[in-house]
Amino acid sequence: MTAELVRGQNHTLPQTRLEIRISAGSPVVAGATLADESGTVRGPEWVAHPGAHRLPGLEVSRQAAAGHRLAVDLEALPGAVHRVTVLLALPVGTGGPARFGATAAPFAAVTGLDGTEIATFTLTGLDAETAVNALELYRRQGAWKVRAVGQGYATGLAGMLTDQGLPGAAELAATIQEAVARSLARSVAPAPPRTPEADRVRQTSGPQAPPPASSGPTAPSATGTGPGTGSGPGTGPAATDPALPTAAAPTSGTPTPGAAAPTGPINYAHPRRRPSAPPAPPPAPEPAQPGQAPQPVAGDATGWSMDERLYNQIWGMFEDLARAVAAYRSAVDFAESRMGQELDRALSDPRNRIGGAGDRAREEARAKRDELTARAREALDRDLGQLAAEAAVVEPALPAAYAGWDNPVWHAHRIPMELPMALRLGDLHLPERADLRIPLLVRLPLERGIWVDSGRTASEAAALMDGDRLRRLAMETAVLHAARLLSVYPPGEFSVHVIDPAGAAAGPLAPLVDAGVLAGPPAAGAQGVASVLAHLTRRVDLVQMAVRAGAADSLPPDLDTGEQLLVVNDFPHGFDDRAVTQLRYLADEGPAVGVHLLMVADREHASAYGPVLDPLWRSLLRITPVADNHLADPWVGHAWTYEPPVVPPGSRVLEQVLAAVTTARRAAGR
Repeated sequence: MTAELVRGQNHTLPQTRLEIRISAGSPVVAGATLADESGTVRGPEWVAHPGAHRLPGLEVSRQAAAGHRLAVDLEALPGAVHRVTVLLALPVGTGGPARFGATAAPFAAVTGLDGTEIATFTLTGLDAETAVNALELYRRQGAWKVRAVGQGYATGLAGMLTDQGLPGAAELAATIQEAVARSLARSVAPAPPRTPEADRVRQTSGPQAPPPASSGPTAPSATGTGPGTGSGPGTGPAATDPALPTAAAPTSGTPTPGAAAPTGPINYAHPRRRPSAPPAPPPAPEPAQPGQAPQPVAGDATGWSMDERLYNQIWGMFEDLARAVAAYRSAVDFAESRMGQELDRALSDPRNRIGGAGDRAREEARAKRDELTARAREALDRDLGQLAAEAAVVEPALPAAYAGWDNPVWHAHRIPMELPMALRLGDLHLPERADLRIPLLVRLPLERGIWVDSGRTASEAAALMDGDRLRRLAMETAVLHAARLLSVYPPGEFSVHVIDPAGAAAGPLAPLVDAGVLAGPPAAGAQGVASVLAHLTRRVDLVQMAVRAGAADSLPPDLDTGEQLLVVNDFPHGFDDRAVTQLRYLADEGPAVGVHLLMVADREHASAYGPVLDPLWRSLLRITPVADNHLADPWVGHAWTYEPPVVPPGSRVLEQVLAAVTTARRAAGR
């Protein structure tokens, strides 16, 4: 049975040798990009287009045409490839339409080699766009799926390739259009109108998928540890900036644009790692019964360590949940819109307004709406059930840095000797299934500061809460984050400073003070504020100068070069203009040299400074001490509900973790 997809919906592919058929109302350029697990296209050699139409496991047309066949052999793709994106673009300077909105909606079909349709997608809603991502074939838990994307770009091929992280996107886009313009790729006239009968005839001919290629790595590719580009318009939740990992570009065997596919192996080793052996492949999921999804396995993503695999797997779950809910919401909106259109057509005839004709039309329209909605909900429940099963396997396997405070891993936690990849700041969920929660992970070292919003206007729940209680919750949340950071850094490589001008946070700060893990007593009063800010500003200045001069050995011996965290309570109380300027300087320049901010503040209390503090607020990751739906994902822009971390009632896990920090420091002589 053919799956008729709507934008955002996915469907499991039953086979790996496929054809993708494109039908358009006028000649278009068809191509495809290969991307790693983070969605990044590593270079021009990962793009198949009319000027370089063949890659291992992938072949596209060499001409601009109204009908295309793309051959795909998923098993022959390089091991580093986790996503194939089919792209369409309007040729430039051929006299054809200048935008997709001026031609018939393109149609895409994924078929088997025998022509049997597996999934179809009509790219509706395009207007000023001149390039569009039509479909994605992506690997998930050892299986391949197809997703209907339909993301258009008014900026054309250059904008689309740039969005996928391709270096030199504008140059490659110009190369593709030049190939079309000089008739390297001939423009073919539109095909006859598409009909099911004609499709069945066309399916019996055409290019077959290429045989499996021998090129490509023999082991899973390494994924990097630096910030990535993500797979959508942003790099993480819109207000979060937890960057996805990227993989290193090939360092050998790299073909040039337009050249033949490489015949030798490509080295995908990460340049910043020197392993003695390639990473072990992720555990394979247990074979699934026919018609059933494979059993989830913790750490089934690629990576050099289990932590890296789990990190990548969590981000895959995050994306899958976002897109599954987007498909459901899109289907429900379509059902409602279709019902309205059918009612308008039926009731526009005056004869249907008398008697039972109008009532029957309403009942039929509502019945169709309910059927479509029920089918969409069934598909969503299936996807949510699979993700819930995966979450149930992944959560118990998480290391302490990724785990919730209720995870037993904390009771056996030992301070590590190496910094983990990421840190958990809380959980995210959507209203379609609130019990399915995805850990919110941010990369380490922190790339931006954190702001715990203690204002009553932060959310509806905050507005109903007593102001003193809300401020205490905000500070308790900040203490939990500071404790977690202390517990995942090697001994002596992370210090915490606290500014509490009025001494209002003595209660929440007690666990840190009692454990003796702070760099000094919490600073109070204007003098204390000035002293701490001057100390950290000096550190930023000295480290910056040493880095720029290449003279790290010249730093003063008393300078602590470890990571520093400044916790600020009740900002801007106790801050004068100079202190505010220093704080903004630390927010802007500190993260690059290891100084980070964790602020507990109500933005309204700082309104006296006017817009001068707006850049400060925008530079920080805003989280809340109570649940609030203020974060957005980079794929479809859902409003995700953020749940702050909490310690189970009656648990002494926080005291145990801080005691372990103290013990590790003493053992290391710090």
